[in-house]
Amino acid sequence: MAVAAYTQLADIDDCPLHIGITEAGSLRAGTVKSSIGLGNLLWSGIGDTIRVSLSAHPSEEVKVGYEMLKSLGLRRRGVTVISCPSCARQQFDVIKTVQEVEQRLEHISESITVSIIGCIVNGPGEAKETDIGLTGGGKGNHQIYVNGITDHIIRNENVADYIVNFVQNKIDQRKLS
Repeated sequence: MAVAAYTQLADIDDCPLHIGITEAGSLRAGTVKSSIGLGNLLWSGIGDTIRVSLSAHPSEEVKVGYEMLKSLGLRRRGVTVISCPSCARQQFDVIKTVQEVEQRLEHISESITVSIIGCIVNGPGEAKETDIGLTGGGKGNHQIYVNGITDHIIRNENVADYIVNFVQNKIDQRKLS
């Protein structure tokens, strides 16, 4: 109903619109509802400011809002992690690694993309599109990509620690340039 109302209003008046899906939901359910409703509107060019309503800490609402804007290509801020689902081909614990990397890099406001892919099947393709990429390889050998290009191999290291430090160093280098 909210999407239809905002769409009708945008059709009859060219004024700035503050859009939101005000039916609060839990972090997961509210994120899904807001993403569908707000994403639909923003993709159509409707909306000048947004409000995400969640039954969660207000900081989560801001995080979800920024992730929506990043997903739609409307804003660039912070670390964007592209990762694969878990499957039998993964060569390290992708789920745990992604959670740890996102948490530990949450403080970064500079825009940077990181791919974390557990196997060599999908990893190189994803890494070509990111600033820093990690592809799981056999026998504890994992490939690191920089700006889409194969850079070096890490062996039997804590991949989360390695990626966090590598991203932080890249951000620090950018600041010095």
